[in-house]
Amino acid sequence: MTLRALIFDVDGTLAETEELHRDAFNETFREFKLDWYWDQPRYRALLKITGGKERILAHAHEIGVTDLDPLPLHKRKTALYNEKLAQGAIALRPGVEALIRKAKVQGLRLAIATTTSRANVDTLIHVTLGGAPHDWFEAICTGEDVVIKKPDPEVYQVALTRLALTASEAIAFEDTRNGVLAARGAGLDVVVTPSIYSEGEDFSGAVAIIETLEAHHLSKIDRLSKIESLTARLGD
Repeated sequence: MTLRALIFDVDGTLAETEELHRDAFNETFREFKLDWYWDQPRYRALLKITGGKERILAHAHEIGVTDLDPLPLHKRKTALYNEKLAQGAIALRPGVEALIRKAKVQGLRLAIATTTSRANVDTLIHVTLGGAPHDWFEAICTGEDVVIKKPDPEVYQVALTRLALTASEAIAFEDTRNGVLAARGAGLDVVVTPSIYSEGEDFSGAVAIIETLEAHHLSKIDRLSKIESLTARLGD
């Protein structure tokens, strides 16, 4: 089947955003007078749970708090994160912008499949690539678009539906085990670029695990005809 689309996760895949998320969570906790602080080991553990509201609830329940409404905290955290993001605190990971630009020149369709908030996606794309998100990505599917988050495949299924493509016509790019499970659950082949918080996870099912999406790493992938087609089309 001809390769027609690339579908990207966001946090950890397009950019190393998780430390900024963690800072925004901790600042929110201080503002709400909560005696909570998520250090890196704690946040690494919480990242096994997909979704910011879900992480807040999981942490609350773990420490015996059962009556917490996560929505106000998550709303404030999202606002703080976007303020920091808009100030240019994050850059795209190596190779990402070049891959996106080359793919568009070659007529490949682009999509986002993430369970982060739409506001987070919009700000990241605007700050790093410029222009409106839909100038770059034909379909942008986020946590607001699904009932069940990754590792459930729903967000990828929504992306494929919006693209009107089959899974065999696209490749997914991820950085976590949950992302691999979601993409594979939707029938997609998936390439993994581990992020600082996902190194060492089990990426079984991925067609390739590479350091970054730079051309010299992509060119090493020879296990799948679609990937070979991608690297041949994009070149160096």
